[in-house]
Amino acid sequence: MTDREALAHAFEESIRLHERVVAECGEAILEAAGAVREALLAGHKVLVFGNGGSAADAQHFATELVGRFGPHVERGALPVLALTADTAVVTAIANDFGYAAIFARQIEAFGAAGDIAFALTTSGGSANVNEGLRWALDRSLRTIALTGGDGGESGRLADVHVHVPHASSPRVQEVHRTILHVICDLVERHPQIARTRAV
Repeated sequence: MTDREALAHAFEESIRLHERVVAECGEAILEAAGAVREALLAGHKVLVFGNGGSAADAQHFATELVGRFGPHVERGALPVLALTADTAVVTAIANDFGYAAIFARQIEAFGAAGDIAFALTTSGGSANVNEGLRWALDRSLRTIALTGGDGGESGRLADVHVHVPHASSPRVQEVHRTILHVICDLVERHPQIARTRAV
């Protein structure tokens, strides 16, 4: 395969997967957006987490909602916290309790009933992500999982499961980013959120 063919193949595969997800997962995406929106309108917060590229996506998602997503929107900040962002906390927990505890321990610290635990995972099989989801369920948080592969345990633990049916992590992450942008847009366009006072 030439470089040009590889370029075309990557874009074509991503486009096909995006189209499949719209057709097969549209309702789940709307349900996830609705759950996030309802929690924020009720004064709750969203705790978002994942590993590697999904950790970066968690921080991106939090940034869009703490800051703003749309360039012409004036609104107050929304309480969305990426559990991947504080390296001192993450490394201390990993050192003292084990890497599988890095999200569960933070959910214990910051989570409350009615909050959202929002997991991002391309495999659905990450031990730390699933431990976080289990802890969240025990604490009566609502759980959302964006997954890939076969959805894995993360999908089974989630109240709302958005499954991107593909084995390639890069393709799954590309679609996850689009889904996260759609959720940001649907949250931000809600009239009760859009009219909150900005700083």
